[in-house]
Amino acid sequence: MLDIRFVRENPEIVRENIKKKFQDNKLPMVDEVIALDAERRNAIVEADGLRASRNALSKQVGMLMGQSKKDPSKLDEANAVKAQVTEQAARLAELEVIEAELDTKVRDIMMRLPQIIDDSVPIGKDDESNVEVERFGDCNIPDFEVPYHTEIMERFDGIDLDAARRVAGNGFYYLLGDIARLHQAVLTYARDFMIDKKGFTYCIPPYMMHGAVVEGVMSFAEMEAMMYKIEGEDLYLIGTSEHSMIGRYIDQILPSSSLPQTMTSYSPCFRKEKGAHGIEERGVYRIHQFEKQEMVVVCKPEESKAWYEKLWQGSVELFRSLDIPVRQLECCSGDLADLKCKSCDIEAWSPRQGKFFEVCSCSNLGDAQARRLKIRYKDDDGKTQLCHTLNNTVVAPPRMLIAFLENNLNADGSVNIPVVLRPYMGGKEKLIPTK
Repeated sequence: MLDIRFVRENPEIVRENIKKKFQDNKLPMVDEVIALDAERRNAIVEADGLRASRNALSKQVGMLMGQSKKDPSKLDEANAVKAQVTEQAARLAELEVIEAELDTKVRDIMMRLPQIIDDSVPIGKDDESNVEVERFGDCNIPDFEVPYHTEIMERFDGIDLDAARRVAGNGFYYLLGDIARLHQAVLTYARDFMIDKKGFTYCIPPYMMHGAVVEGVMSFAEMEAMMYKIEGEDLYLIGTSEHSMIGRYIDQILPSSSLPQTMTSYSPCFRKEKGAHGIEERGVYRIHQFEKQEMVVVCKPEESKAWYEKLWQGSVELFRSLDIPVRQLECCSGDLADLKCKSCDIEAWSPRQGKFFEVCSCSNLGDAQARRLKIRYKDDDGKTQLCHTLNNTVVAPPRMLIAFLENNLNADGSVNIPVVLRPYMGGKEKLIPTK
């Protein structure tokens, strides 16, 4: 969320940013919110004036009442002043209602205006304009046919989608045997990678959060498309642990010495995943429930760009240690969620498709979440400043299992276990299919 003072003083910058994000329908909001803010400030000025006048008149009443003991004529004067106080009190109450209504209207619009994007973000309408930055690892296509990922899993008796449909419907799964163990091994390895190699603090967050936190960490459009609400309660199931992790700092003023806060969190995630699903999104690619290891940073503004680079590079390092080729894809302006000022995807190579697909998303949200949730710190001069927040996927199986199985598959149907993962798989070097 932007600072209303920034919008007031830089309306053209805000309009240009809206155009870069191809959200021209929001252009009228700029003038509207500036006008509403002017009304709100006028109401505040008038109300403050009435409060000062009321205090002065109240003192005058007290003085006149004291004088009336010696001079009865002062009583009439005191009553006249009391009537003036009553009249001003009525107007003040009216202004307080107006101010509250205008506060709500201003905040509603401000919540919908997109964050100012970083100058380095490529301009484009949608993900077709995202820009490949760099590739890591050799993208090989084997000389044997690579089956669809669910077929590979079925060879190990590792998945049961039919039973999951009977129990919960489409978008759910049972993982079994070696595939289930592999799923857990990847998560555990990712946890230890972030703790031991990157020095992050491990955290298991709440899997539900209040509506105020949801509104603080994501846009209304994302909220509607993603979140499951608990009926009859002010609780939502998390779509990613980043949300409840950032919510941990709501309405906090952190000591400067405590920054940066670097955390890696595990959680199940729940998403509606609305929209049409193509053939490549069957199986366990686009699902309503999955598990995830996340990385989250809360830092000073001047540190956020450097942390952004460290976060996505960490994802590359982890995937390469699992023998999975990846690339970094810079997200264009139209593909950025409203709270993000810069974002990139890490995409894994699919030998079966001969192309990349998304497995990680790294985002710098600047002060957007911090402003909504009032996450602040004291700088060296003792001044209160807003923090910056960042997040990135460490790993999110079972989707990343697609990349793992395809890139480590052998012609005989066995699957190689990379060296770093063997301690988490009982020392196994290969998985041997049962079918």
